[in-house]
Amino acid sequence: MAATNTAATPVPAPAAPAPAVQVPRGQVDLVDFIDWTGVECLNQDSSHNIVNALKQLYRDDEGLYLASDSDEQLLIYIPFIQVVKLHSALIKGPEDEGPKTVKLFSNKEHMGFSNVNDYPPSDSLDLSPDHLAENKPTTLKYVKFQNVRSLTIFIEDNQSGSDVTKIHKIALYGST
Repeated sequence: MAATNTAATPVPAPAAPAPAVQVPRGQVDLVDFIDWTGVECLNQDSSHNIVNALKQLYRDDEGLYLASDSDEQLLIYIPFIQVVKLHSALIKGPEDEGPKTVKLFSNKEHMGFSNVNDYPPSDSLDLSPDHLAENKPTTLKYVKFQNVRSLTIFIEDNQSGSDVTKIHKIALYGST
Protein backbone atom coordinates (compact mmCIF):
# COMPACT_ATOMS: atom_id res chain seq x y z
CA MET A 1 0.00 0.00 0.00
CA ALA A 2 1.41 3.36 -1.00
CA ALA A 3 1.73 6.06 1.61
CA THR A 4 -0.48 9.09 1.10
CA ASN A 5 0.33 12.63 2.08
CA THR A 6 -1.97 13.49 4.94
CA ALA A 7 -0.66 16.99 5.55
CA ALA A 8 -3.53 19.43 5.57
CA THR A 9 -3.58 22.01 2.84
CA PRO A 10 -3.59 25.46 4.40
CA VAL A 11 -7.01 27.08 4.21
CA PRO A 12 -6.99 30.72 3.11
CA ALA A 13 -8.04 33.14 5.80
CA PRO A 14 -11.61 34.39 5.40
CA ALA A 15 -12.04 37.91 4.12
CA ALA A 16 -12.32 40.50 6.86
CA PRO A 17 -15.98 41.23 7.59
CA ALA A 18 -17.28 44.68 6.79
CA PRO A 19 -17.23 46.93 9.82
CA ALA A 20 -20.46 46.84 11.76
CA VAL A 21 -22.93 49.61 11.04
CA GLN A 22 -23.39 52.08 13.86
CA VAL A 23 -27.19 52.02 14.08
CA PRO A 24 -28.28 55.36 15.52
CA ARG A 25 -29.36 55.09 19.14
CA GLY A 26 -33.06 54.33 19.53
CA GLN A 27 -33.45 53.50 15.82
CA VAL A 28 -33.89 50.19 13.99
CA ASP A 29 -33.16 48.94 10.50
CA LEU A 30 -36.47 49.42 8.66
CA VAL A 31 -35.86 46.52 6.22
CA ASP A 32 -38.56 44.42 7.96
CA PHE A 33 -41.14 47.17 7.35
CA ILE A 34 -40.65 47.40 3.57
CA ASP A 35 -43.58 46.26 1.42
CA TRP A 36 -41.52 44.22 -1.04
CA THR A 37 -44.46 43.71 -3.43
CA GLY A 38 -44.47 47.44 -4.19
CA VAL A 39 -40.73 48.18 -4.43
CA GLU A 40 -39.81 49.60 -7.85
CA CYS A 41 -36.64 50.88 -9.46
CA LEU A 42 -36.66 52.73 -12.78
CA ASN A 43 -33.64 52.45 -15.08
CA GLN A 44 -32.11 49.47 -13.29
CA ASP A 45 -29.96 46.89 -15.06
CA SER A 46 -32.07 43.71 -14.95
CA SER A 47 -29.07 41.61 -13.89
CA HIS A 48 -28.12 44.05 -11.09
CA ASN A 49 -31.47 45.04 -9.58
CA ILE A 50 -32.72 46.83 -6.48
CA VAL A 51 -32.94 43.64 -4.37
CA ASN A 52 -29.12 43.44 -4.40
CA ALA A 53 -28.78 46.78 -2.61
CA LEU A 54 -31.88 46.81 -0.41
CA LYS A 55 -32.61 43.29 0.85
CA GLN A 56 -30.88 42.00 3.98
CA LEU A 57 -27.98 39.57 3.34
CA TYR A 58 -27.82 40.55 -0.35
CA ARG A 59 -26.85 44.14 0.49
CA ASP A 60 -23.92 42.96 2.62
CA ASP A 61 -22.39 40.93 -0.24
CA GLU A 62 -19.86 43.21 -1.96
CA GLY A 63 -20.22 41.17 -5.17
CA LEU A 64 -23.88 42.16 -5.52
CA TYR A 65 -25.02 45.65 -6.42
CA LEU A 66 -27.72 47.75 -8.03
CA ALA A 67 -26.64 49.27 -11.35
CA SER A 68 -28.29 51.79 -13.64
CA ASP A 69 -28.99 50.81 -17.23
CA SER A 70 -29.24 53.49 -19.93
CA ASP A 71 -27.69 56.41 -18.00
CA GLU A 72 -26.51 57.29 -14.49
CA GLN A 73 -29.92 58.08 -13.00
CA LEU A 74 -32.03 55.76 -10.83
CA LEU A 75 -35.49 56.31 -9.37
CA ILE A 76 -36.31 53.99 -6.46
CA TYR A 77 -39.75 53.68 -4.84
CA ILE A 78 -39.95 51.98 -1.42
CA PRO A 79 -43.37 51.56 0.22
CA PHE A 80 -43.68 50.50 3.86
CA ILE A 81 -46.21 48.11 5.42
CA GLN A 82 -46.93 50.68 8.13
CA VAL A 83 -46.18 54.32 8.80
CA VAL A 84 -42.56 54.84 9.89
CA LYS A 85 -40.38 57.70 11.11
CA LEU A 86 -37.24 57.86 9.02
CA HIS A 87 -34.14 59.05 10.90
CA SER A 88 -31.16 58.23 8.67
CA ALA A 89 -30.00 56.45 5.53
CA LEU A 90 -26.87 54.53 4.64
CA ILE A 91 -25.86 54.42 0.98
CA LYS A 92 -22.68 52.57 -0.01
CA GLY A 93 -21.12 52.29 -3.42
CA PRO A 94 -17.83 52.34 -5.31
CA GLU A 95 -15.84 55.57 -5.06
CA ASP A 96 -16.00 56.27 -8.80
CA GLU A 97 -19.44 54.93 -9.84
CA GLY A 98 -21.30 55.46 -6.56
CA PRO A 99 -24.10 58.02 -6.29
CA LYS A 100 -23.28 61.68 -5.74
CA THR A 101 -26.51 63.69 -5.66
CA VAL A 102 -29.37 61.87 -3.90
CA LYS A 103 -32.83 63.39 -3.44
CA LEU A 104 -35.32 61.85 -1.02
CA PHE A 105 -39.09 62.32 -1.28
CA SER A 106 -41.49 61.33 1.47
CA ASN A 107 -44.93 60.01 0.43
CA LYS A 108 -44.61 60.92 -3.27
CA GLU A 109 -46.10 58.13 -5.35
CA HIS A 110 -46.05 57.63 -9.10
CA MET A 111 -42.99 59.74 -9.75
CA GLY A 112 -41.10 59.34 -13.00
CA PHE A 113 -38.02 60.87 -14.56
CA SER A 114 -40.27 63.34 -16.38
CA ASN A 115 -41.72 64.85 -13.19
CA VAL A 116 -39.13 64.22 -10.47
CA ASN A 117 -37.90 67.81 -10.69
CA ASP A 118 -41.45 69.18 -10.34
CA TYR A 119 -41.42 68.50 -6.59
CA PRO A 120 -39.07 69.83 -3.91
CA PRO A 121 -37.26 66.95 -2.17
CA SER A 122 -37.85 66.33 1.52
CA ASP A 123 -34.05 66.15 1.83
CA SER A 124 -30.99 66.09 -0.45
CA LEU A 125 -27.66 64.38 0.11
CA ASP A 126 -24.38 65.24 -1.59
CA LEU A 127 -22.30 62.11 -1.07
CA SER A 128 -18.50 62.16 -1.26
CA PRO A 129 -16.36 59.17 -2.27
CA ASP A 130 -15.27 58.86 1.38
CA HIS A 131 -18.88 58.75 2.50
CA LEU A 132 -19.67 55.93 0.05
CA ALA A 133 -16.89 53.82 1.55
CA GLU A 134 -17.96 54.36 5.16
CA ASN A 135 -20.47 52.18 6.95
CA LYS A 136 -22.07 55.18 8.65
CA PRO A 137 -25.67 56.38 8.19
CA THR A 138 -26.40 59.99 7.23
CA THR A 139 -28.90 61.76 9.48
CA LEU A 140 -31.88 63.14 7.57
CA LYS A 141 -34.12 66.14 8.26
CA TYR A 142 -36.08 64.13 10.83
CA VAL A 143 -39.00 66.59 10.95
CA LYS A 144 -39.63 65.94 7.21
CA PHE A 145 -39.86 62.17 7.68
CA GLN A 146 -42.33 61.73 10.58
CA ASN A 147 -45.25 59.93 8.92
CA VAL A 148 -43.65 58.06 6.03
CA ARG A 149 -45.77 55.58 4.06
CA SER A 150 -43.32 55.49 1.16
CA LEU A 151 -39.92 56.83 0.21
CA THR A 152 -38.76 57.75 -3.28
CA ILE A 153 -35.00 58.01 -3.82
CA PHE A 154 -33.75 59.84 -6.91
CA ILE A 155 -30.10 59.22 -7.78
CA GLU A 156 -29.37 62.21 -9.98
CA ASP A 157 -25.71 61.59 -10.82
CA ASN A 158 -22.61 59.71 -9.76
CA GLN A 159 -19.09 60.58 -8.64
CA SER A 160 -17.35 60.32 -12.03
CA GLY A 161 -20.15 61.40 -14.39
CA SER A 162 -20.07 57.97 -16.09
CA ASP A 163 -23.16 56.33 -17.61
CA VAL A 164 -23.43 53.65 -14.91
CA THR A 165 -24.21 54.23 -11.23
CA LYS A 166 -23.61 51.37 -8.81
CA ILE A 167 -24.98 51.00 -5.29
CA HIS A 168 -23.85 48.20 -2.97
CA LYS A 169 -26.15 48.97 -0.06
CA ILE A 170 -29.17 51.05 0.92
CA ALA A 171 -30.22 50.81 4.55
CA LEU A 172 -32.91 52.93 6.17
CA TYR A 173 -33.04 53.56 9.93
CA GLY A 174 -35.89 54.90 12.00
CA SER A 175 -38.78 53.83 14.20
CA THR A 176 -42.40 52.78 13.93
